[in-house]
Amino acid sequence: MSKEDQLRKVLDGGIVAIVRSPDSGLLVDACRALAEGGVTTVEITMTVPNALDVLRQVRQALGDRLLLGAGTVLDPETARAVLLAGAEYIVSPTVNLDVIRLCQRYDKLVMPGAFTPTEILAAWEAGADIVKVFPAEVVGPPYFKAVRGPLPQIRLMPTGGVDLNTAAAFLKAGACCLGVGSQLVDPKLVAERNFSRLRELAGQYVEIVKRTRAEMQKT
Repeated sequence: MSKEDQLRKVLDGGIVAIVRSPDSGLLVDACRALAEGGVTTVEITMTVPNALDVLRQVRQALGDRLLLGAGTVLDPETARAVLLAGAEYIVSPTVNLDVIRLCQRYDKLVMPGAFTPTEILAAWEAGADIVKVFPAEVVGPPYFKAVRGPLPQIRLMPTGGVDLNTAAAFLKAGACCLGVGSQLVDPKLVAERNFSRLRELAGQYVEIVKRTRAEMQKT
């Protein structure tokens, strides 16, 4: 799959499920539940124990059912390691120009984290495919509408504060997709092996994206 096709898959799916759990042994099953619920893009954070092994295991178990990425990537050394482990895109909480350059070198999607308009534009000009606005709960959907006024060309993904109650508002404010962490991939659900609930939640988020986008097309 080309980088352009991968970007289209992220945007069409509308949900980037962020997997952050202290129990790495259950994450293949967690990712399988997400896929069964309709989520097509998953991010394994580097804060997960043995994260590189988890990436390899998920890639082997689920293959092309998921677009698999790595999150909390803070430096180019980690970025290269996760790409070799099977990650197809990289997400970071900050703007690290060396990480962005490495992703460009290998023609991989990159989603650096930024907060202010200056940081957002700097990330975009450096080559970000999507700019992750983090922590989004601090500013909420109105911030996205405000930023998109002067910067409509930049694809923005809120992360932090996205839940079943706010997801639609972020989309209506101009978010291109949604980064959803513990409100979807709840570590408690994973620890309890409650994968049916995880599957149900995934379906609810996917449905919100579909319904909200359909409503937006009518207006």
